[in-house]
Amino acid sequence: MPKIAEIHTYPFHLPMKGALSWGKASRLDQLEHVLVRLVTDTGHIGWAEAPPRPTIYGETTASIQTIIQQHLAPRLIGLPIDDIETVNREMDVIANNHTAKGAIDICLHEVTAATQGQTLLDYLNPAQRQIKVSYILGISDEATMLAEAKTVYDQGVRVLKVKVGRNFSDDVRRVRRLQSEFAGSGLSLYADANEGLLPETAPAQLRQLADLGLLYVEEPLPVELIPERSQLRAANLLPIIADDSTFSPRDLRREMRFDTFDILNIKTARTGYTHSRQMLQAARDHGKGVMVGSQASSALGTIRAALFSGLPGIDHPSELSFFLKLEDDIVTQPIKIVDGYIDLASLTDIKIDEDQLRKHGSPITA
Repeated sequence: MPKIAEIHTYPFHLPMKGALSWGKASRLDQLEHVLVRLVTDTGHIGWAEAPPRPTIYGETTASIQTIIQQHLAPRLIGLPIDDIETVNREMDVIANNHTAKGAIDICLHEVTAATQGQTLLDYLNPAQRQIKVSYILGISDEATMLAEAKTVYDQGVRVLKVKVGRNFSDDVRRVRRLQSEFAGSGLSLYADANEGLLPETAPAQLRQLADLGLLYVEEPLPVELIPERSQLRAANLLPIIADDSTFSPRDLRREMRFDTFDILNIKTARTGYTHSRQMLQAARDHGKGVMVGSQASSALGTIRAALFSGLPGIDHPSELSFFLKLEDDIVTQPIKIVDGYIDLASLTDIKIDEDQLRKHGSPITA
């Protein structure tokens, strides 16, 4: 069986068409991510994208490169690629560093597929091949928001995730304006509060969002308020999505114990495929819905998340359109969205463009 021979990291940055603002003060102006490449002793190669989020996970481009090169790679080189359990056990000795470890795990799946003469799509063999996507609409002034919504609608998006929580009355006004502008278009909306609401006002606010016809709301309350979040879900005002509260399978076990959510947002960039599968199965066993988030990924990370999104039990629109916010990318061709869906078969020919990677970051070295 082939063994892990090399693990390389390539930082890159991509300009965005406009900033993404969320939560109380968070803002993303450009992507500064890390491309991870795993090579076996038989020459098979796997690629993945690690997206640092200093304000969420504490990872940076520098820390991802350091933790992989100085800590994870020395533990993994020489291990057989089919022993995924041992690989993940060795990685989990290192605390946190979610997206660094997630990227390596995804790389491992791709090289395993390659050694069997398969694409990653063939190897994962998702039941659904047409994946409904959603788009993250950040907090901005009304004119900017409407212009962005119209642009992505014209590019095929039919579900928008609207960031709320800084000023709820303004948020409601923006939602109503969106609904007015897109009346009869088939556009659906849901909200992401990024833990920005308060326990005493959240019930009334969720009722208002439900009355407006929103599909669900993501993380309305601060993660540490476990009893309050459990009570809010029990009120059945609007389906609640878990994201910040479920970084890992361990987090998920806690949240299911206290029954704090209705829908799990799995982000393969932070849990790889191995832990993501575990979380998917656990959520299904507890009767929870599932969606997939792309963690503000470029096209490569989006493709990796999209392939996972077709697995059984993932039954809500997945966040697979962040690449539309980018001015440029590091792949050979763009991802296409048609009438709200991505066709997974269309992703298999999209590869890393070495010239584009060199332009936006680092040359690929041997």
